[in-house]
Amino acid sequence: MAMPAPDLFISKLGPESEPLLRNLLGYYIHDMAEWFDIDPEADGSYDYDMSLVWRNGHHAYLAKSGESIAGFALIAPATEWLGGIGAHEVHEFFILRRFRRCGLGQTLTVSLWNRHPGAWLVRVLEANAPAVFFWRAVIASYSQGSYEEETRISNGRVWLFFRFSAG
Repeated sequence: MAMPAPDLFISKLGPESEPLLRNLLGYYIHDMAEWFDIDPEADGSYDYDMSLVWRNGHHAYLAKSGESIAGFALIAPATEWLGGIGAHEVHEFFILRRFRRCGLGQTLTVSLWNRHPGAWLVRVLEANAPAVFFWRAVIASYSQGSYEEETRISNGRVWLFFRFSAG
């Protein structure tokens, strides 16, 4: 049984918050290592090229529940996948395990989609069944069933592409 959604506070992060975001990305990459061949660095950490975040015009958001860090999201232009249509992409999205299955992830996504109206893309690795379930349900609810789902192969892996409009 899901717990009620905790209060959610969302703040936009800039380059000055890079150490915090880098730490959270380590947890995210650790989780993703289940589906990708990702090994930690020699010091036990996971590396993420943070320069891409700021150079490529990503928006970074931190989610907190009360005083506790609950997760983050990176929103990027979807140009790489959809061409020049000005769409946004949920580039990276992570909720700490403690805050999963309580509505916080859905609240965060809805808030971000409302902050960035227009065309959206969410890409999900098909093998990541929990993420597929989450994204399909959240997008269907938000868009009232008005979304497109497409299967694509990228780097030898099967991905689901969800496209919809926000705002």
